[in-house]
Amino acid sequence: MTVVTESVSSAVASCAQAAFRAAPSLAAAPDATIDGALSAMASHLRSSVDVLMAANEADVAAARESGMSAGLLDRLRLSPERLESMAAALDLLASTPHPPRSEFVRDLPGGLKLYERRRPVGVIGANYEARPNVTVDVASQLVKSRNAGVLRTGGAALRSATALLEHVVAPALSDVSLDPAAIQLVPTPDRAAATALVSQPAHIPLVILRGSGDTTRTLGEEAARHGVRTLAHADGGGVLYVDVDADVERVLSLVKDSVDRLGVCNRLNLLLIHSSLYESLLPKVSQTLADLDITVSLPPHSHPVGYEWALDSDREATVTVLPVSSAQQAAEVANVETSGLAASIVTTSEATATAFMDAYTGTGVFWNATTRLLDGFKLLAVPETGINIDKVPGPRGPVTYPDLCLRQYAIVPA
Repeated sequence: MTVVTESVSSAVASCAQAAFRAAPSLAAAPDATIDGALSAMASHLRSSVDVLMAANEADVAAARESGMSAGLLDRLRLSPERLESMAAALDLLASTPHPPRSEFVRDLPGGLKLYERRRPVGVIGANYEARPNVTVDVASQLVKSRNAGVLRTGGAALRSATALLEHVVAPALSDVSLDPAAIQLVPTPDRAAATALVSQPAHIPLVILRGSGDTTRTLGEEAARHGVRTLAHADGGGVLYVDVDADVERVLSLVKDSVDRLGVCNRLNLLLIHSSLYESLLPKVSQTLADLDITVSLPPHSHPVGYEWALDSDREATVTVLPVSSAQQAAEVANVETSGLAASIVTTSEATATAFMDAYTGTGVFWNATTRLLDGFKLLAVPETGINIDKVPGPRGPVTYPDLCLRQYAIVPA
């Protein structure tokens, strides 16, 4: 178990208390004020490119010096183009309608009416990997849902995250007279801060967890000990099944599209090929991947079939390949051997596609499409706080601002 020093515990507790005090500022804000804050974030982001790039370049230089892999460096690195994309996402989020804060359900006896109301959680924590864009994604989703937040990022991105908070998020909240303390960033790179974050039930009842599977599961267990709920984005890895009726050109195109970025959870991880096509298709697939400097792991595998290459800093440029006898077996392999994030079938047969989609139990299932589409922005046109793959009722898949609320029943006179 991670030992949390007094200094780390105090730093996180201070952030939690500050966010808790500021939370009412967001909870009571009108829609126009909330959306004004998001628009102001976009404006500040565009006007702060130089200072944001300088902070990020320092993060990247330090990470490169420490031996960070190319794929993880890609996740860490900002560019003017990525910053503009982040600003555009904020503009879009600002223009996205708010869910109704109160909806009529039905009339009750005695001249009463029942309403269902949406209320913010209050303060939501977030622990995530060294990806600067996630700082803005999460902060904007919290603001849109009227929740305060305590953010804790990987130490490699702390300079970038600090610059984003100080030059984008906080001034935007101030611009519309919201308390800038509502969004806090844990200032220490100490990994024990993540443990402290899930140990604050009085002030942070819910924590979004993103990162490696083992770390996220450990934090989830620690959170449960303290009565803190979590929305966990732990394991990833996209599955692509090539059916006997697949169009070969479409297969090769989808394979290429599914590995455009390697250090992400929804990239192609496991390629399942119908056994009748395996011998003829494998050379073409291998060449397509080789052209992208990606190798294939063929049977007999020295690793679990569903091993998530995106988390392996040394061998992330790898795709596991396995022959299967049918769409049913492909779905079974995806269900049993992988995280259950997303799987896709390539086929011209609607009946086979339907059977596969009915059999696969994971979060996202696709037909003739890449698993890279399992993303809040690509699916729902808004940033996400993470992708939840829990197998229990609740928000599943990309978690966005409408999910970050509590249900309240209200009974009033007619």
